[in-house]
Amino acid sequence: MLQSCHTSEQIRSLNRTNEQEIWIYKHAPAAWSRIASKNNQSMLTGGNNMYIIAGVTGRVGSVTARRLLDAGADVRVLVRRQIDAEAWTAQGAETRVVELSDQTALSDALEGATGVFALLPFDLTADDLDAHADALIASISGAVVNRRVPHVVMLSSGGADLAEGTGPIVGLHRLERALLTTGAVVTALRSGHFQEKVVDVVGVARDSGVYPVFAASAEAPIPMIATRDIGVAAAQMLLSPPARSESVDIVGPAYSERDVARVLGTALGRELHVATMPEDTWIEVLVNAGFRPHIAESLAELYRADEQGLLAPRGDRIIRGESSLEVTIDRLLTSGLG
Repeated sequence: MLQSCHTSEQIRSLNRTNEQEIWIYKHAPAAWSRIASKNNQSMLTGGNNMYIIAGVTGRVGSVTARRLLDAGADVRVLVRRQIDAEAWTAQGAETRVVELSDQTALSDALEGATGVFALLPFDLTADDLDAHADALIASISGAVVNRRVPHVVMLSSGGADLAEGTGPIVGLHRLERALLTTGAVVTALRSGHFQEKVVDVVGVARDSGVYPVFAASAEAPIPMIATRDIGVAAAQMLLSPPARSESVDIVGPAYSERDVARVLGTALGRELHVATMPEDTWIEVLVNAGFRPHIAESLAELYRADEQGLLAPRGDRIIRGESSLEVTIDRLLTSGLG
């Protein structure tokens, strides 16, 4: 899900991005056993099992694919550009260049799948958000049916149990429901806020000393998950599928937006001023930042749902991530992403 902390700079960045992960998410187990030899790989991964991963140019999908490769599994990644395919081929994955909206091509790409990691990209340039989401949902669920995929791990969000009132998360609700009709076992990973949301405000925070928040208060503690932890959880669930479909809330440590500003400020070496924005300014701010009115309205509905507690965990069970915000921010700044 999109986070409730955005500046004009961040929003314009989102508008230029074709493969944003736009929900709020979490989970990491304590350790991952690496495989020492090819002889051991088939014992862990089940021999010729094939795991197919979408969204590998994003943070969650890329970790999922790399974890599976590290475990010795056969992995096929789905990408939109040949240059991305070449990068993943170099890492040992099979690759397919495919649009998720092309059901025929996607069905071909899912051939032989033991498990699939799926998500629902949110296109900030779409003329009709519902039509865009529904086309992707029909293609993804149709391809799962066509290839009789036994298990799908879907990147979802808190609030995906609700059919309305959550902005773009409504599309995730519909994708969950559609996948449950395919005959596959469906694991819906419903996440909370990404810890990595700070990336898009680092520049503004460093230059101006301001940390902006799309909320009336910056004091409420909110579970925030490292996307790295979500990818680890997704890979483990693909390798060890459940017997039946379930929704799993994946949550990280709780931080207030003021906590986030403090941790980020410490990492940047300066104190940050937290600037909250009242609800009646959200749409205007979003439109002034470059969003079309219908997109701004959808995002404002999302932020409102978050304020009202509609995105709280309500799945079948909860798993908890261990990554701290301090570690995540340090990793981001060290890698140059900030």
